[in-house]
Amino acid sequence: MSDKKTNLYHSPYETQSDWPSGMIQLCKRTPRPRRVCRAFGMVILISITHWPALAQDKAGQQTQIVLLGTGTPLPDPERSGPCTAVVVNGVPYLIDVGTGTVRRAAAARNKGVKALEPTNLKIAFITHLHSDHTLGFADVMLTPWIMGRREPLEVYGPTGTRAMADHLLKAYATDIKTRTEGLEHSNMTGYKVNVHEIKPGSVYKDANVKVTAFSVRHGQLDTFGYRFETPDRTVVISGDTTPSPSLLENCRGCDILIHEVYTEASFDLVSPEWQQYRRTYHTSSKELADLATKAKPGLLILYHRANPGCDQARTEDCREAGSEEQLLKEMHLMYKGKVVAGHDLDIY
Repeated sequence: MSDKKTNLYHSPYETQSDWPSGMIQLCKRTPRPRRVCRAFGMVILISITHWPALAQDKAGQQTQIVLLGTGTPLPDPERSGPCTAVVVNGVPYLIDVGTGTVRRAAAARNKGVKALEPTNLKIAFITHLHSDHTLGFADVMLTPWIMGRREPLEVYGPTGTRAMADHLLKAYATDIKTRTEGLEHSNMTGYKVNVHEIKPGSVYKDANVKVTAFSVRHGQLDTFGYRFETPDRTVVISGDTTPSPSLLENCRGCDILIHEVYTEASFDLVSPEWQQYRRTYHTSSKELADLATKAKPGLLILYHRANPGCDQARTEDCREAGSEEQLLKEMHLMYKGKVVAGHDLDIY
């Protein structure tokens, strides 16, 4: 079943008085609503593409969460590779740099998030060095520079990030040479990368954010989750991980938890080898429901919906068992908090 047919969300607003004005007006103006609006039932069925964009109307928010990419290694044309932007007071901070990051940033700019003008992409945090989370690294290094960025890109990530950056600069040496020495007259600084290879703990702080990295378990990879503390919100993003005590510790009572997940229904349809992989690298809906019940985030955002084994088998029943509709069904049965399924260019 297509993800576009699935739009069942728990509302992040406790009462109708908390709703964004745009949402209230939509409900008032729709005589025979396809949107089912309940003030206290806390379930909203909305047929428009992305209601979370309305959340930016909520008064007093200095922080926006923009999902630039919610995909996996599956080449899904509806989902770019993993990338989340935390935008605070007009400054964007990227978590991961999957395929399509810069173009999704431009799309978000066109949607009204002016801070995501590509030349503003200057700071990135990488959870781990799997290809789906880093295929956009060269793009974020070079495209904003070609468009005029003068500052080097600041990147925070696990051991190996510096080697990746160095190799990418070597791979594009001809491009950089012709752009700086030829008729384009590109500047000599904006393509450079300052890499900070990190350990768990506080890794970044400025006037807008304090960023804490914490280790999570993703097979044998050196992998981090991140906690962003801003003037008005605490945001935690899991990266790729199995259920992690460190994530629970960093998220207790956080405003937003962005977490990867796979469905229980698809687990029995994959081979024993893929089942072992899932247990070692990812988090099931049941495991996430248990974790979120303990952590109590204000809002749980599901992203990076994995379906390993089914993606490779490419059978329809396996795909259905790992679908967004099935995932939301499972989460609503097992988790009583507020939960949404994230899509590219959703804004919270």
